[in-house]
Amino acid sequence: MRTARPSTVTDEGAESRVEYPEPIYVSRDEEFEEGKNEMLSEGAIKALLHNFMPLLVSSVSPDSRDFAGFHDVDNLFKEGLRLKQALHDQLFQKIPFVRKIQENSEGLLRYDTPDIIKKDKFAWLRDDEFARQALAGINPVNIQRLQVFPPVSRLDPAVYGPPESAITEEHIIGNLDGMSVQQALEENKLYMLDYHDIFMPFLDRINSLDGRKAYGTRTLFFLTAGGTLKPIAIELCLPPMTDDCKRAKRVFTPPADATSIWLWQLAKAHVCSNDAGVHQLINHWLRTHACMEPFIIAAHRQMSAMHPIFKLLKPHMRYTLKINALARQILINGDGVIESGFTPGRYCMEMSSFAYDNLWRLDQEGLPADLIRRGMAVEDASQPHGLRLLIEDYPYATDGLLLWSAIARWCEAYVAAYYPSDEAVQDDYELQSWYTEAVQVGHPDKCDAPWWPRLTTAGDLASLLTTLVWLCSAQHAALNFGQYPLGGYIPNRPPLMRRLVPAEGDPEYEHLVADPHRFYLSALPSLTQTTTFMTVIDTLSTHSADEQYLGERPNEEWTADPAALAAAQEFAAEVRRAEEEIERRNADPARRNRCGAGVLPYELMAPSSGPGITCRGVPNSVTI
Repeated sequence: MRTARPSTVTDEGAESRVEYPEPIYVSRDEEFEEGKNEMLSEGAIKALLHNFMPLLVSSVSPDSRDFAGFHDVDNLFKEGLRLKQALHDQLFQKIPFVRKIQENSEGLLRYDTPDIIKKDKFAWLRDDEFARQALAGINPVNIQRLQVFPPVSRLDPAVYGPPESAITEEHIIGNLDGMSVQQALEENKLYMLDYHDIFMPFLDRINSLDGRKAYGTRTLFFLTAGGTLKPIAIELCLPPMTDDCKRAKRVFTPPADATSIWLWQLAKAHVCSNDAGVHQLINHWLRTHACMEPFIIAAHRQMSAMHPIFKLLKPHMRYTLKINALARQILINGDGVIESGFTPGRYCMEMSSFAYDNLWRLDQEGLPADLIRRGMAVEDASQPHGLRLLIEDYPYATDGLLLWSAIARWCEAYVAAYYPSDEAVQDDYELQSWYTEAVQVGHPDKCDAPWWPRLTTAGDLASLLTTLVWLCSAQHAALNFGQYPLGGYIPNRPPLMRRLVPAEGDPEYEHLVADPHRFYLSALPSLTQTTTFMTVIDTLSTHSADEQYLGERPNEEWTADPAALAAAQEFAAEVRRAEEEIERRNADPARRNRCGAGVLPYELMAPSSGPGITCRGVPNSVTI
């Protein structure tokens, strides 16, 4: 939003930044209400304490900068950060207020135990849990069906080497339950997480940063008879230094001995680091926060507050402009939390922009279109939602389709109440001006693309609104509110890595063999990186007391139209039914990706929640 600030030096069409704590202007009606401000203030106090002690310890005790063992990680949840006795006494003599912090803030210095280790402390080490999280974790939107073997890159081979993956049939044939690779492909048994092409153009620059190491990864999974996935190969890729560079593509398979177990764990950690970056920079920030913002600004500029479509969208725009303004100052800014906490470092936003340029298109952002694009579903008119999932127990998709269908029916009923004909849509000047501005001004780099949805019929309008409401509510909730519960235990999902995987003959390989436990921890984020990251995702995962959830409208007088009110009541009832169905699914032992010994239920699509960190709840809008 323009605020008459001076232009930047390099671009006269862009306004200069406003640095924190000077606030970025947002319209008064977009500011946070009291309940939201209270939640953020409490989070800021906790963040101050959580970050102060690790910084203090690491600055005066260099040997405390890395975790000495997994017990150090566990102690963050049991005791908080404790000072060694000698250091403790020394600091109390020199800095008296440290004593007061430790005495008065015992509870605040401890971190809440993340859900991921509450039911089974060691689940994260298992391959089945690593695979399960691709379907029911923080980032369940990148898993795709493998349709060509070996996988092939779309990058320029003249720059990045041969496009074919180094994974061969010999690598995986022993884990296909007696099938050939071709048979497994034909029977939809092979799936993949592919982060090769998004990371590869940045790897030389990332790996030149101090304390950052990354690969472009590919992970293949096999769908078992029980409906769960198991990882069968991980490929770690670097830009080739020579035409026949053997280290450019390394393939790891499930381990058979002590050393390969640790190499496999390191390979999985690099996959998780790739996944964490793509989740935060692309799926979360880009696809929900950033790409929805133009539609919100254009709605305020082009539609009257009395316009029926503005009334429908209003609860789904709440707080988004304000939270994005804050994010630009303290999260995605240069040297901000995101750059300091994720592997791409200073290239985080460039990677996000690269993904927007090459991957984002609104017509594929709706849930059914996205599932079909990734090969996770096929169109099937005989199925309840018009498509058939190829992995039946895919919690994100099965629950998401419940909410998608509820949103779609609500939008269709609402549009039908106000637009009796297609001509009524075409002749609505405010409506057409809103969509035109959102595309032409809000997405100028892509405004001439042929794939933009048309807005000429009532069906077009209902479809567009369904996608926008889905992205602002259920999609954002699925990607956001599990961040601390599922990602707060850093060994489960490191947001950055500090070491490459050593090969035999490397000096570091001897260190790995001699002390694998310490080597593994030294590859993960440091103490201060870990606690800073945990503090941030703690706040991001928190519902405020004034949250408004899907199907709720606190202002009962938002419209006097009986047809609209009836449609809203039916929508709320359908959302409640969806929540009841999700509860039943989480208690069904046949659904092994959400029920079983130590397995967390999947509740990120359960619409209601209380305040705090709950790992559930679908707010109407992007509020955090």
